Amino acid sequence: MACSVADSGFLFLASKKRPIHSTRITQVASSGTGTYFLKWESLPQIRSKQKSCLISLRKTNVVRAVAVPIAPSPLDSAEDRKQLSEMYGFRQIGEPLPHKVTMKDITETLPKKVFEIDNGKALKSVLISVTSYTLGLFMIAKAPWYLLPLAWAWTGTAVTGFFVIGHDCAHKSFSKNKFLEDIIGTLAFLPLIYPYEPWRFKHDRHHAKTNMLHEDTAWQPVWKEEFDSVPALRKAIIFGYGPFRPWMSIAHWWLCHFNLKKFRPNEINRVKISLGCVFAFMAIGWPLIIWKTGIIGWIKFWLMPWLGYHFWMSTFTMVHHTAPHIPFKNSDEWNAAQAQLNGTVHCDYPSWIEVLCHDINVHIPHHISPRIPSYNLRAAHQSLQQNWGKYLNEASWNWRLMKTILTICHVYDKEQNYVAFDEVVPEEAQPITFLKKVMPDYA
Repeated sequence: MACSVADSGFLFLASKKRPIHSTRITQVASSGTGTYFLKWESLPQIRSKQKSCLISLRKTNVVRAVAVPIAPSPLDSAEDRKQLSEMYGFRQIGEPLPHKVTMKDITETLPKKVFEIDNGKALKSVLISVTSYTLGLFMIAKAPWYLLPLAWAWTGTAVTGFFVIGHDCAHKSFSKNKFLEDIIGTLAFLPLIYPYEPWRFKHDRHHAKTNMLHEDTAWQPVWKEEFDSVPALRKAIIFGYGPFRPWMSIAHWWLCHFNLKKFRPNEINRVKISLGCVFAFMAIGWPLIIWKTGIIGWIKFWLMPWLGYHFWMSTFTMVHHTAPHIPFKNSDEWNAAQAQLNGTVHCDYPSWIEVLCHDINVHIPHHISPRIPSYNLRAAHQSLQQNWGKYLNEASWNWRLMKTILTICHVYDKEQNYVAFDEVVPEEAQPITFLKKVMPDYA
C-alpha cells in the first residue's frame, strides 16, 4: 500500500509483510543509502472482522520502504514559472494563491474610490464609442477596396466598445440610474444583435463559477468522452477550437442566448423582451441597410464589422481565462479566490484597442468585483499589483500567446489541464499541425 509523508516530498511504498491498517507513523529515518525506514505505532486495541484476534497495544514495528520522488507542481518554483512564461508568451505567471485567501481578503485591499460610479466618465465612454463607430462607417463608405480591411478592423473594434458599455450596464456598474442602465445596455447590444438580458443572466453565472467544470457559462474545454462519441463532428470541433477559435463566440452567441429552455422561469419575461428588441432591429434595420446600400452594402457596413467584433469577443474571452497552466476544476475542488485572481489573465493590447474597448482587457479586477466600472479598472489593477502582484498572470498580446491557446488548449485533462488535439487524434489534427507550422512564434 502507499502513504504520503508531506514534509519529505516523497511517496513511500510500504511492504505488505504485516497488516498496517491499525498503525500510524511516528518517525521517518534514512539509512543513508537511499532506503527509508518508517516507524509504525499500533493504534488502540481493535478486533478484526475477519479474524477473532486482538492486535497488541503499543507494539512497534519497523517497515522497510522505497522512496519514490514526486515532482512538485511547476508553478511552485520561480524558475519554472519563468520558463513557462517564456514558453507560453506571458510576461508573468503568478505563483499559486494560498487556499486560505478569500475573495473578501482581496476585495478589502481595493481602495473604495474604484467602486464609485461617475456619470460623467460613463457619458465619455458613450461618446468615444459613438464617435469612433461613426468614423468607422465613414471610412467604410469612402475607402477604396484595398483599404476596406483596415476600415473594417477599426469599425469592428469600435463597435466592441458598445458591447463593453452594455457589459457594464449588465453589472450595474455604469450609471447610478439602474433603469437607465437597462435601456442603455439594450440599445448598446442592438447593433451586435445580441440580446441583452439573456447575455446578462448567462454572464452573471460565468462570474459566479469562473473556470468551474460544467458550471462556467463561458468556454469549457473539450470533453474527451464527448469528443470520442461524435466521430462525424470531430473535424468541426478541431477547426472550432483551432483556426476558427477567434470567431467561436458566434457559436456561443447563437447556441446560448436564443433558446428559452436555457433560462429559469423567473428570467423568461425579461429574456422575451430582449429577444423582441433584437428581432425588431433585424426586421427594421437590415432591410433599411439593404434598401439604401444593397446586399453588398449590408456586408460592408454591418456583417464585416460584426465579424470584427466577434474576433475581439472571442480573443478577449480566451485570453482572459485560457492557458495551459490555468485549470478548470470540479465544484468540490474549486476555490473562488484562486479562480478569479490566479485563473484570470491581464493582457496589454495596443493603446488604440484599449481605448476603443474601454479597458476590458484589464480583466483581473473585474473578476475580483464586477461592480468596478470599466473606467476605474486601471486604478484597481494598480492596487492589485501592489498587494497581490506575485499571484497575477500578466501578458502583452503576442503571437506566441495566441499560438499556445490555439494549438495546445483543447481537451480537458485533470492532471495536465489540457491535451492538444494532435496528441489525442494525430491522424485528424491537420488543422492544428498546420497552425503550428504557419503561426509565428514571436513573444
